[in-house]
Amino acid sequence: MKAYVLTSYGSPDALELKHVAQPAPGPGEVLVRVRAASVQPADWHLMRGEPFISRLMPGPLGLRRPRITILGADVAGEVEAVGPGVTRFQPGDEVFAMTAKGGGFAEYVCVPETELAPKPAKLSFEEAAAVPLAAGTALLALRDQGKVRPGQRVLVNGASGGVGTFAVQLAKAYGAHVTGVCSTRNLDLVRSLGADEVVDRTKEDFTRGGQVYDVLLYIAGNRSFSECRRVLARKGVCVLIGGAASRWLQPAGHVFATLAASAFVSQKAVLTDVLSARGNRRNLEELADLVEDGRLTPVVDRVYDFAELRAAIRYQEEGNAPGKVVVRV
Repeated sequence: MKAYVLTSYGSPDALELKHVAQPAPGPGEVLVRVRAASVQPADWHLMRGEPFISRLMPGPLGLRRPRITILGADVAGEVEAVGPGVTRFQPGDEVFAMTAKGGGFAEYVCVPETELAPKPAKLSFEEAAAVPLAAGTALLALRDQGKVRPGQRVLVNGASGGVGTFAVQLAKAYGAHVTGVCSTRNLDLVRSLGADEVVDRTKEDFTRGGQVYDVLLYIAGNRSFSECRRVLARKGVCVLIGGAASRWLQPAGHVFATLAASAFVSQKAVLTDVLSARGNRRNLEELADLVEDGRLTPVVDRVYDFAELRAAIRYQEEGNAPGKVVVRV
């Protein structure tokens, strides 16, 4: 099969398109013919081996070379074959998944049965591949960390990105009044997703707007917790997703300072572990139900052909894509 292989850290040019052995499904595994895969910020961080401190920690980054050589976590495709013990799927089934070990930037990938879910019938493969990680992260942030309830006021900072576009829709599905913060060019997009109000971040400072929120979803932000507290209700929750990271350090310092500060006030800050969204079949099934009900629709900014994967990663790395970037395999 063809696959993009990463043997050393670097730019997208470090990804080499090679012929490699097609994997065979082991016990409890499903061989998926990949039809589409989405490009994540995690992919180019792994590709570049950044932040550098991560190379000293357990995980996909080795000190000198990556431990995962085929990137791509979010996939959608068709079941090609099943391994011993698999009972929920059979060849020909259309599925989608977020694979804990990557492998999506290839024509075939083996995925544990527990990480797969039936693809929503109303979505194309490209749309389905946009869902798992971004929507799963938004789901954990709002349902588990934010515990959003009907009638609450929710602010999504970064409402036009991959996680943000899903977060706006999920918060509305939970019955919240939603405010989205984004740049000028994405205001109409965020409104179309159901946001009750939008804030143009290039013209307004949401921490000084005077509105009070029960839940503040802060995606990849670097504002201090003291600033966010200005617009949080007395028992409000600030949910952190990612943060500003340098080439050397993860955003740990900012995150830990925020979590520590929240221990001494009535408002709380909590961190959503993006990696915990991986491999959760029940969450995928819940998201699929919301899609089928018409309450959740993936926003796909661009679709690239498989031969254009390097260009897709370059575009995603710029950080300006509204919604998701997907590769058609």
